[in-house]
This record gives sequence, C-alpha cells and structure tokens, in this order.
Amino acid sequence: KERICFLDGGMGTRIQAEKLEEADYRGERFKDFNMIDANGVPVSLKGNNDLLVLSKPEMLKDIHKEYFAAGSDICETNTFNGTTISQGEYKMQDAVYEINKKGAELAKQAAAEVTKDEPHKPRFVAGAVGPTSRTLSVSPSVEDPSFRNVTWDELVESYVQQVGGLVDGGVDLLMIETIFDTQNAKAAIFAVDEYFEKTKKERLPVMISATIVDNSGRTLSGQTIEAFFISIKHAKAFTVGINCALGAAQMKKFYKMLVDMNLGWCHVYPNAGLPNAMGGYDEDPEIFSTNVLDYAKDGLLNFVGGCCGTFPSHIAALANKVKDCPPRKLPEPPKYPCMQLSGLEPCILTPESGFQWVGERCNLMGSAKFKKLVDAYKWDEAMEVCLAQCEKKADILDFNFDSDLIDGKSAMGKFMRLCVTEPNVAKLPFMIDSSKWPVIEEGLKCVQGKSIVNSISLKVGEEEFLRQARLVQRFGAAVVIMAFDEQGQAATYEDKVRICQRSYRLLRSKLDFNPEDIIFDCNVLTIATGLPEHNSYGIDFINAVAEIKRTCPCVSFSGGLSNLSFSFRGLNSLRDAMHTV
Repeated sequence: KERICFLDGGMGTRIQAEKLEEADYRGERFKDFNMIDANGVPVSLKGNNDLLVLSKPEMLKDIHKEYFAAGSDICETNTFNGTTISQGEYKMQDAVYEINKKGAELAKQAAAEVTKDEPHKPRFVAGAVGPTSRTLSVSPSVEDPSFRNVTWDELVESYVQQVGGLVDGGVDLLMIETIFDTQNAKAAIFAVDEYFEKTKKERLPVMISATIVDNSGRTLSGQTIEAFFISIKHAKAFTVGINCALGAAQMKKFYKMLVDMNLGWCHVYPNAGLPNAMGGYDEDPEIFSTNVLDYAKDGLLNFVGGCCGTFPSHIAALANKVKDCPPRKLPEPPKYPCMQLSGLEPCILTPESGFQWVGERCNLMGSAKFKKLVDAYKWDEAMEVCLAQCEKKADILDFNFDSDLIDGKSAMGKFMRLCVTEPNVAKLPFMIDSSKWPVIEEGLKCVQGKSIVNSISLKVGEEEFLRQARLVQRFGAAVVIMAFDEQGQAATYEDKVRICQRSYRLLRSKLDFNPEDIIFDCNVLTIATGLPEHNSYGIDFINAVAEIKRTCPCVSFSGGLSNLSFSFRGLNSLRDAMHTV
C-alpha cells in the first residue's frame, strides 16, 4: 500500500553464471549416484538446479543474500522444478520433500541474515512452484489429441508433496509461477487448498504468475491473459501477474490488460529483453530498469522483479529507478459483480449481455445423432456436431454423457480432452452436465477455462450438497442449482422461491460462494397438459425468478424453455411465440 515492493531476479541466470559442472551438481552426497534412464543411458545431474540446495547449499544461500542486498523484499526458493514429476526426469523424485524443505530453509536463513543488519526492512521468502514439463491441455501425440502424459490427480499429488516441503521449511508465501497451461495452475491451486485443508495449518498467501509465449498475448495452451485471469480468480491470490517470455517493453500491453481486470495486487517480472541468437539476453541493468520505469510512471506496479537474464545488478538498478514512484492503487470493487466465464477467450456476462444460448447438441439425452456417434466411439464425427454449434454462434457448450451403454466418466474425460485441443470449440466456456457427480468431476479435471457445473441440488441433503459445492468452488467453476430438495422438485411459485433462497443462504454462509457464480434453474414446466394445476407453471416461473433475483443478489438463471410448450409439439410457430415471451 505504501510503496512498490521488489522481487528477486533470475535464479537460473545467476546459477548459470557459476559455470557448474557435473561434479558440482553431485557434490559429496551424490558423487556415486548411478541411475540409468529408459534408453539405457546414465542419468546426468548437470542442469538440475534444484538439487543444488543439497549439493551446494552455501552457494545458494549467498545468491539469495545477493538479491536481498540488491533491494529484493521477496526472494523465491530455488525449487522451480521441485515436483516428483520434474525431478523424476533426473531419477531424483525421492528427494523432493527434502529439496523443497532445504530450499525454503536456505532462503529463510539468507533473509534473516540480511534483515539482521536492516531490521527496519523485513525480507520474505516465496516458495517457487513451477509448471512442470508436462501439460494437461496439450497432447504430446500428434496421432491422438486426447492423449496426455500426465493426469490431474498425478499433478495434484505431486504439488501437494512440494507444498508440504516448502511450508515445513518456513516459506512466508507460495508462488505458482511461469504458468503456460492454466489447467496445470488450477491443479496447483487445488493442491494448495488440499494441503491446508488436510493439515489444518494456517493458509499462506499465494502469488500466481502466467507466462505468454509471444506477441499474440496468449499462453502456450492458447488462453488470452483475460481468460487466464478469470480461470484462476477463484484462488483469491495475494497477487496475480506475468513473468518470463518477453521483455518489459513487449510485455506492458498484456500486463495492462491484467491490471484492468484485477481488483487485487499485481506483479510483473519480465526478462532482460528478448533472447538473442545465442540464447542470451542483452538488456543491461540501465536499459532494463528504464523500461520498467514506464510501468511505474503509469501507476501499474505493486510488485516488480526480473526473470531470465536478470542479475542482482538489474534488481539494484530497478529498485533505485522506481523507488520514488507511488504504487498502483487498488480499484473499488463493483457493487454488483457479474458472472465471468472463460474458454480460450473471456466471456463476461454483464446486464447488457442478454440471453445466452447454451448449445445442447453434445448431450446424449438431447441429440440422437450425437448419442449414436458416441455409442459407436466415432469421436471425430462427434466433434463435428460440436463444431456445428460453434458455427451457429452458441455462447456456451453443454456436454452430457449419461448413458447405460457407455462409461460416462471415461467418455466425458476423452471428449473434453479432445475439445480443449480444438481452438474453435475451446474458445467457448463449457457446461459440464451430468446427474452423476464422478462424471462432473472428471470433466472439471480436463478443462482449463472457467466452466459451469450442471447441476447440483438439495435433493442429496445439505451435507452432500455443500461437499459438492465446495469442490465446484475449488475447481473454479460456476454452478447451476436445481430447484429441488429432499421433498422433491419445486413446481409451485412458493417452492421455487423457498428452495432457491435456502440454497443461496447455505452457499453464502457456509462456503462464502461467490453469488455471481450461482445459476438457479427454477424448473420450466409444461403447460396445457389438461391438468388445471399446470396452467400457472409459466407465470409461476417468471414470478419466482423476479422474487429470487430480488432476495438473492447477483445470481443468474437458466431454464429449458422448450419444456414450456412441449404439449404443442409440432406447432412450431406457436411454440416460438411462447418462447419469445
């Protein structure tokens, strides 16, 4: 609030300057390490920078001290590749907990030693959590776009282990960084939640940092920076920002997009320009700090540091250059926040957005054609059905694989993995639709954007309703709540209002669930059935929506409008007129 705070610079850059050899990485402890990879080749430990916290701890601590002395308020641990997945490439997965704990301890020791000489300026340590070398949103196989070489559950387990070591080592906060696939980041966020929920330890602040691949402004997995922010917004991060990939001059316009969306603190730590032909970086401390000064002059900075190509000298120049610039002021939150969804691109539903069309052709219960294709495992042709809805300007895509003939969970996972690799489909938000919770959960594990869960209800009782809602929250999705409770489906105005108000109170009071992420389905039921008590179903729905909207601020509504006129099937002009009302 009072001043711009400074992060450190490139740890890998600084280590590279030491020109270490294989023996340095092995140290005394690992000098006899002898493992063979899958091709029968001896595993080299050279380049495994994280291992240096065990083999050359004093060198690592001195590097942290250099950055703190240069002006860094926060230094990251040397644990960018500190997961079992990344360390498995060096056959060092069994050392992951120790690497993270020791990495945190070294950085904390450095912070304490420097702060001892300047007690008026406390230093902090962020536990670095990198993206791993695998991705949930991109297939490594050209032949099979649905194939992945890692699963959501494997990533979560790997991140939980890393977080445990960092927390036990004493970090002050966590940094999920250099995110090139938002689904990986969501797995890391999920793991952080899981760790603190299970251990009951005090939750640490989390910083979240994306990286964009080039001047397109998109991540490697294809999301715009706005879509990325919407997808991870549920983490309620301490700061959100961008790092790596570009220099400060090239990164500014994309960082500005993030700043404009974020009501909280923002950070940026760019490279020292773009890489040259030799893979190095040419911006010296003066050029680098001058480029970042433009951010400060425009009031865009809360936290700032450097990434690839930046040394302690870059941080020192940066701290000196912007020290007199005021920090970015936080914007006032809106009185009535609106729903934000995302695929590869953002989907922000303001009051002016109007009616949103949910394409339901990829629903086994709504399309005989799609069902026939899925039952026959004709996935490419099933994708054509999905693409046709995109061409017809669907706003949201619904997916339902409930069937007695196939494994719905497996089908949901496979088709979601296919969909996220098809840009014309993946650009839209998804609605994960099933009457079976495990199927919904499988879909959520495959989607990097912010989706909608369809649906949950009080039919299962309060305890299970809240458990499912909490998982929806942890996956970062919005949710459709059916007007259905332990007594059955709401048919009357009174029951619709009562059940929806009860659901709203539970979600808000027990889970602090964002109201703008709640969608009520108040049951559009069929009129003109011949039963007098059904004649008021249409007006009851309209009146119930008005009352729920009045008493449950910021929620949205969905409904199957064609249900209303089902008695008049075949009379399309009449049905169209009814739906217009």
